Amino acid sequence: MNEKLTITWLGHSCFKVESGGYSVVFDPYADGKVPGLKPLRIEADEVLCSHEHSDHNFREAVTLRNRNVASPFRIQEISTYHDEKQGDLRGKSTIHILDDGVFRIAHMGDLGCELPKEQREMLKDLDVLMIPVGGYYTIDAAQARQLVEYVTPNVVIPMHYRGMGFGFDVLGSVNEYLGLCQNVVRYQNVIEITKDMPRQTAAMTF
Repeated sequence: MNEKLTITWLGHSCFKVESGGYSVVFDPYADGKVPGLKPLRIEADEVLCSHEHSDHNFREAVTLRNRNVASPFRIQEISTYHDEKQGDLRGKSTIHILDDGVFRIAHMGDLGCELPKEQREMLKDLDVLMIPVGGYYTIDAAQARQLVEYVTPNVVIPMHYRGMGFGFDVLGSVNEYLGLCQNVVRYQNVIEITKDMPRQTAAMTF
C-alpha cells in the first residue's frame, strides 16, 4: 500500500499523479495553446484526456515509459458536458476518478454544467478533487464552490483559471475561488497527499 500520492501541477488543467512509482498525466496541452505556458514535455506511464480540445489532448507531449508495470489505479469515468446546453456548444467532457486502494482522486476535466445528484454522489469520499474554477468555458468559482461543499473532498486543487502571466483572458482569476474558501494552503507546483492531511484548498503555483 502506498502511504502517499504525489501530484504535480503542470499548468492549466494538466497534472502528473504518481503512486508507487507509476505516473498518470491528465489533460496535456499543445504548444502555444495556453497563453503564457511553455511547451510541455514530460514522461509518464499513462495519459488521460478529458476531451478532444487542443489545450487538453496533446498526448504527444507525454513520452510513455515502455515498462511492463501494472497500474495501481482503478479508473472510473463519468461523462459530463462542456457547457450548460448538454454539449451543444462545446461537446462532452469526462471526469476521471482514480483509486489506488488507498487514495481516491478525481480530475473534473472541463466540466461546464451542474451535475445531477447521481453523479455528485459518485464524487463523495474523495481525498483530492481537481476542479475548474475560471468560468466562461467551464463552471465558475461559485459553481465550483457549491459542488465542493456537496461532495466534501479532503483536498481541493483549483485549475483552469487565469493566473499571473498565464491563462486565457476570459477566465476568472483563481483568487475569485480562493476568496470563497477557508483553510487555503499555498504550495509550489508539487503536493504530497497523505491520509492524515487536514482538509484544505491547495493553491498551487509554478
